[in-house]
Amino acid sequence: MNNSELLFLYDAQLANPNGDPDDENRPRMDYQARRNLVSDVRLKRYIRDYLQDAGHELYVAQPRQGEVVTAEKRLQSVLGGKKPTVKDLPTILDQLIDIRLFGATMPIKGEGSGGGSSIQVTGPVQFTWGYSLNHVDLVNSYTISSRFSSQDEKSQGTFGKDYRVYYSLLAFAGVVSGKRAEFSRLTEADLTWLDQALVEAIPLQTTRSKIGQYPRLYVRVEYADDRTVLGDWRELLDLEEKENLRSSADVRLRVDRLVTRIAQERTRIAAVHVWQHPDFRVWQGTESVRLADAIHEVAVGLVVPVETGMKAGAQ
Repeated sequence: MNNSELLFLYDAQLANPNGDPDDENRPRMDYQARRNLVSDVRLKRYIRDYLQDAGHELYVAQPRQGEVVTAEKRLQSVLGGKKPTVKDLPTILDQLIDIRLFGATMPIKGEGSGGGSSIQVTGPVQFTWGYSLNHVDLVNSYTISSRFSSQDEKSQGTFGKDYRVYYSLLAFAGVVSGKRAEFSRLTEADLTWLDQALVEAIPLQTTRSKIGQYPRLYVRVEYADDRTVLGDWRELLDLEEKENLRSSADVRLRVDRLVTRIAQERTRIAAVHVWQHPDFRVWQGTESVRLADAIHEVAVGLVVPVETGMKAGAQ
């Protein structure tokens, strides 16, 4: 498998993209830079939930209501009740797509008297933390009320906090390691599912604090070998105005440098997998463009549209 690098943008309007449990569940922020932050773990949770809904078996799955599952029991369920050993690792990897993608530490005792009590598979797919390209403001009013009282003897409802951002255009970078993919048994079909999950998962996993979030742009630059790494593709985006953005209609995102880099490196690139929300515009020069069209102009034959439409019941 070849290396790939990923660029993924989604936005949040009047939502809480990733609450910090150590800070009253406020949106994670770099207050000095006024950047909204989202962890890679939050993004992977969206992907895992999407894959589980599509019928895939997962290692880190959402448990059924009332169910308590240990890591060892999860592996035993994959193996038909058998206690896992090192020899079972290929079977486990073939059954559990999230380990093939993201890796895991599993309670499998190593061989021999010096063997450890667990085995770690380093995932070939890794994401950075996401950060907002714009300067983000928190909604000024945080207090919400409930009709239920906190104690039996009180008739008045309780009050709580509900922290949200006005608007955040979030950008993630990621990598797919061809070398690590060999060990984790990652397949090209798995990457197709990853592409699809990134462009569909977030709206399908809506909760009260997450409504108002939509994927806007996804690019997977697939290289021609398993050695090429060109760096963080977010650094090639230019947001013209960073202040007081309130919706995607306020965004003027320039992709000139990104398109130029693809043209410069086209001999090292096997394909550019692209998806863009139909309502999201990007700019090249003075023109509003579809990114796929702009890339095609400088690198004919490289663009591969990302498929959409959940393939339910996949194995």
